[in-house]
Amino acid sequence: MKIVFATNNKNKLSEIREMLGSSIEVLSLADINCHVDIPETGTTLEENAEIKALYVYDHYHLSVFADDTGLEVEALGGAPGVYSARYAGGKGHDSEANMSKLLANLKDKANRKARFRTVISLILAPDSAETAAHPQVLRFEGVCNGQITQERQGGEGFGYDPIFMPDGYDKTFAALGHTVKNHISHRAKAVALLVEYLKKHCDK
Repeated sequence: MKIVFATNNKNKLSEIREMLGSSIEVLSLADINCHVDIPETGTTLEENAEIKALYVYDHYHLSVFADDTGLEVEALGGAPGVYSARYAGGKGHDSEANMSKLLANLKDKANRKARFRTVISLILAPDSAETAAHPQVLRFEGVCNGQITQERQGGEGFGYDPIFMPDGYDKTFAALGHTVKNHISHRAKAVALLVEYLKKHCDK
C-alpha cells in the first residue's frame, strides 16, 4: 500500500517510515511533486492536521495522512500547544530559540509537568466518485506525559526532545535515542492506532 504523509520534515518521515515498516510505502510531499507550503491556519492540532490532509486529497486524489503535534505545558496553561513549532516567533522552526523561550518562561515555576500530543488525520482514496466528493476524515491521537527539564540533555531527536523527559524515564527523548522514543512517544501511540486501522483496511 502507498500513502502520502503530508510533510517534508525529514525527521518525521524517518520516524514514521521506521514505525510503519515495509508493508506500507510512505511518500512525502516532495515525492508527489507537491512543493506548496500548506498553511496551518487552524487554532487546534485537530484543525491543522485535517487542513493538510484535505489539501493533498483535494489536489492529488491520493490516500493521505497528516499530523500536527504540540507540547502542552501545564504551568503555562497548555502553551505552546498548537504554536509549538513557532513558539519563539518567525516563520521558521527554530528549535533552539523555542527551547530557550520555554525554559525562560518556566524559570521560576516548580510545576514542570508537560505532555506531547499528536493528532493524525487520515483520508483514504475512495472507490467511487460519489464518496470522493465527501471524503471521510479519520482521526487518531497519541499522548506522552512527562516533565520539562532544567537544561538540555542528549543529542538525538529534534524539536523539544532535549528538554522533555517522559514519565517513567530519567532521560530526555534526545538522550534516550530514536529507538526508544519511537516505541513510547506521542507520535508512536498515534501511529500505532493508524497502522492498526490501515492493516484492517488492507485486509478487506
